Amino acid sequence: MRLAKSDALSWLATLADDSVDLIITDPPYESLEKHRKVGTTTRLKVSKASSNQWFDIFPNACFDEFCQQLYRVLKPNRHCYLFCDQETMFAIKPAAERAGFKFWKPLVWDKINIGMGYHYRSRYEFILFFEKGKRKLQDLGIADVLTCKRVYRGYPTEKPVPLLEILVKQSSEPGELVIDPFFGSGSTLIAAHKLQRECAGADIADAAFEYLAQRRQTGDGV
Repeated sequence: MRLAKSDALSWLATLADDSVDLIITDPPYESLEKHRKVGTTTRLKVSKASSNQWFDIFPNACFDEFCQQLYRVLKPNRHCYLFCDQETMFAIKPAAERAGFKFWKPLVWDKINIGMGYHYRSRYEFILFFEKGKRKLQDLGIADVLTCKRVYRGYPTEKPVPLLEILVKQSSEPGELVIDPFFGSGSTLIAAHKLQRECAGADIADAAFEYLAQRRQTGDGV
């Protein structure tokens, strides 16, 4: 497991062309900050109900450069998964297509329990499925709705390891390199490590390194 304390764009710039087998990441997109300010994502900030620290957002204006870097470092005939909400999807999808990716579809992560919100409370999140070249999924019988209970009282926007294991299994082989430029809670790296993939990631938050180190010390999937 290789970790770098760096912003995503700077770290990606250090990687060689066509050197990565799979990308799975969850950028801290702009709309999260908007929802936090109006009180619809209280679990993501410091409050009486949560001890989570907030993180710096990644501006939508940077998605073109970000997707260009993702496309550059990804090997031909490989996959890329980007977690996002319904607003950010309309910013990331065209940026990724401009970079050269083929967009297949948004997968839906069904979190089982409803979350915060005013107009039909949130229960799902999108995972945008992109391809560079052509690569067959391992199991063509898996549906485009992935049901997995969300993580409570974890790192902000933490993703469950079993959900990420599905993506890792579907789009990579043991020994291949999986990266996450915004590793956050470390769940993508943990899932890759558990499945005998090489893994690397970057984050700018001290809290991300501390949280992942704690997970590794307690044997949380590592």
